Amino acid sequence: MAGVNGSFWQRLLGIDRRWIFVLIGLGTIIPLLRPINLPVAASPRVRAAYAAIEAVPEGSIILMSLDYEPDIMAELQPMSIAVLRHCFRRNLKPVILTLYPAGPGLIERALEVAGAAEGKQRNTDYVFLGYKSGNQAAILGLGDNIRGLFPRDFWGTSTDSLAIMQKVNAFADSPLLINLSGSAIADYYIRIASSRYHVPMVLGSTAVMATDYYPYLSSGQIQGLIGGMKGAAEYERLVGITGDARRGMDAQSLVHVIIVILVILGNVAAFATGALRRRTGGNS
Repeated sequence: MAGVNGSFWQRLLGIDRRWIFVLIGLGTIIPLLRPINLPVAASPRVRAAYAAIEAVPEGSIILMSLDYEPDIMAELQPMSIAVLRHCFRRNLKPVILTLYPAGPGLIERALEVAGAAEGKQRNTDYVFLGYKSGNQAAILGLGDNIRGLFPRDFWGTSTDSLAIMQKVNAFADSPLLINLSGSAIADYYIRIASSRYHVPMVLGSTAVMATDYYPYLSSGQIQGLIGGMKGAAEYERLVGITGDARRGMDAQSLVHVIIVILVILGNVAAFATGALRRRTGGNS
């Protein structure tokens, strides 16, 4: 019996590592193609962000600044779609802009996905103003004269001709600001929009940046915080959708489980073969 067991564990230790790569690949691809929908518990920070949007009266116009580029879209693009769908379901009318030059294409795609899912139309249910350079100067401009800062929207339509824009021209006209960002632009919005203009703010960030904003959440300068792909997956759960964030978390979780199992099997095999060599005097 010992010989049989020894042979099994020795074969396990000698397995071609390419089979491990295949196993990891399958663990990544399968959940992306067919979501497993593993349980996701929403954190208090994400619940607070969800509650802040829920508290906005239906039909209100809110400002959204989606500030990210392709290098971090895996975390922030699913977050944008989930937040937009939540806003659309509550019949809120987002006025959206970006301070990232490579952002408009990603945001246009997010609006297409969210708008199609919730039956919303541009310039009727939302406005996309496009890109504006300047960071802090642009944010200061949003506090005084949005239509002056954006005389035309992303598609070239005069903002003065848009019904939504007739009702909003500064931070003071919006009951909520949502900023999903992967850079210090979030700090500028907190210092200017939240602290100077006192507009309630919900923040979304990459996972590596999320802990930097916990103090602002505790101080009340932001009303909610969505951090990284995990935060986006939590938000998707609250909204009741299965998007790219939940698929991504499924893949990460399954791969982690596979790795843990392989580590355990490898250690058991190493222990078993070592014990077998000791019993047989090293001639197993």
